Amino acid sequence: MTSDAPKNMDHLQRLADAFLGIFQEHRCDGRSDVPIGSLSLDDAYEIQRRVVAARVARGERVVGYKVGCTSRAIRRQFGLAEPIRGRLMAPHVHHGDTTLDWRAYHRPAIEPEFVLTIGRDLTDEVGDEESLIDAIDCVSPGVEVHNYRFWLGEPTSQELIASNGIHAALVVGDRKRKPQGLDWEMEGVGVWLDGELAASGIGAEIMGGPLASLRWLVNHLVRRGEVLRAGELVIPGSPVGLISVEPGERVTARFTNVGRVEAEFRGDR
Repeated sequence: MTSDAPKNMDHLQRLADAFLGIFQEHRCDGRSDVPIGSLSLDDAYEIQRRVVAARVARGERVVGYKVGCTSRAIRRQFGLAEPIRGRLMAPHVHHGDTTLDWRAYHRPAIEPEFVLTIGRDLTDEVGDEESLIDAIDCVSPGVEVHNYRFWLGEPTSQELIASNGIHAALVVGDRKRKPQGLDWEMEGVGVWLDGELAASGIGAEIMGGPLASLRWLVNHLVRRGEVLRAGELVIPGSPVGLISVEPGERVTARFTNVGRVEAEFRGDR
């Protein structure tokens, strides 16, 4: 009897090669003959792992995690029982108000993000909020940039995971606020495009609060034999939906108590 495992691994590698090309070249030159929607979520995470490993081999560096699909509506859309996670990579993390090249991204879209800097290794599952707060060194304002396209047909959770949550870059504000005393659920978040309010929300719209998202991530990693390390960054999800950005637009994310950060997208189509 012939095993399907080597054949399956070939499919996963072809898809990993395709997603590496999508990220680097913004085009899809190859794909597996197996529909990505037929793969398991574990297969999708394996594709993500291979793409990240290939990027590290080419000189990039893993600096943390993102959590996506933190709203019930999005999870229902993708048929997910829980959120998804991806990796944050240097040199695609920018600090302070930043000018970005619009053409470096594919159909760029943004979300405002709480940026959590982890203060100690988290090797065990966590439950109570106090232990989570004590594990955070500081909180900063952020803007996440996405390459907003699904390349392999209708959007699927498998492509979302394999594509690293369609994550492209992160802009982190200079302010570093201690987490103690922050009203995580009621913290207000707004996004302005060229000075006009585009969207707003509160922290509670992220799984009931950013700490709930962080708890999910820590426990998800521990169950997979992985560890969230001191010094890594975590973006726990956004209280507002994706906002498309046009060439020349200036994005400002403002938080009630966490601060503000700005990214200007220069260039043309």
